[in-house]
Amino acid sequence: MTNDAIPLSPAGDWQAELRTALSDPAELATALDLDPALFGDSTGAAAAFALRVPRPFLARMRRGDPDDPLLRQVMAAGAELQAAAGFNEDPVGEVAGANPRPGIVRKYAGRALLLVAGGCAVNCRYCFRRHFPYGDNALGRRERDEALAWLAGQADLEELILSGGDPLLAGDGYLHELVDALARLPRLKTLRVHTRLPVVIPDRVTPGLLEALDRDGLKTVVVLHANHGNEIDGAVRAACERLRGRGITLLNQAVLLAGVNDSTEALAALSDALWEAGVLPYYLHLLDPVHGAAHFDVPEERARALVGELATRRPGYLVPRLVREVPGAASKRELAPAYPR
Repeated sequence: MTNDAIPLSPAGDWQAELRTALSDPAELATALDLDPALFGDSTGAAAAFALRVPRPFLARMRRGDPDDPLLRQVMAAGAELQAAAGFNEDPVGEVAGANPRPGIVRKYAGRALLLVAGGCAVNCRYCFRRHFPYGDNALGRRERDEALAWLAGQADLEELILSGGDPLLAGDGYLHELVDALARLPRLKTLRVHTRLPVVIPDRVTPGLLEALDRDGLKTVVVLHANHGNEIDGAVRAACERLRGRGITLLNQAVLLAGVNDSTEALAALSDALWEAGVLPYYLHLLDPVHGAAHFDVPEERARALVGELATRRPGYLVPRLVREVPGAASKRELAPAYPR
């Protein structure tokens, strides 16, 4: 659903969309004909974790609806300031045990994450890295080269994941140079890119980006992040088509979020929208217990029931795997669906 009253930047200028993204909760509320008081101390929440919403994403929100599923994901709210038992600033143990050197996260055998950029085009309020020390992991040219040398020495490394923040905040030229260097790593077979940018600013999928990601000798997988079917409009479908045109495999990972997609109907609609865009549902994550996001939590028992019901309504290839991330574990923990009797 497009909100034609929301002004957009010139077509194709994804960096202009970044520059004109909304950062004030009151401005975001007003743009949608809403009273900022509906969200509690949104100013305090935005001071703790900045609000950032690009206008192409804003344009898909419903005016006058404080419970719009896209708005709920990105609006700073007073609920974030409330402490909750079991929620902390390092929910998946990355800082404590999986950050061996600046810019690298290494949790699982055979793969590693390279943190290309510390920022995002949109700040999702449930982000498990909202407290991550990006300043300590920034990659200047020297640090990047040192990280690449470290990766080259990892004997089991077959897959490299570009992450962040959002790695596609880096420019096309930088990414082209980086992927060239990665393609020279011994034993590397797969390049995976975790990004939300083609969803929130579809114009980010430029010819230069496609050239950067399409590299002989590497299989490229782009893992998008959409949580609700309303996020996927014609512009997103076109961006996905451009990626698929280069032989890039497209997957999606979502987070199960209270008030956003915690119904079988919403999950089915998301799978349908992804399929129409040529994207396969991959993971449905239980919320990582990050401080500030407890109001999004969906209990595991209900999550298992939702996926079980989804499996009765859609074919298996449109049913994502329900997973939980456990600090220190050798892999994500897949949770079995609870099928209806």
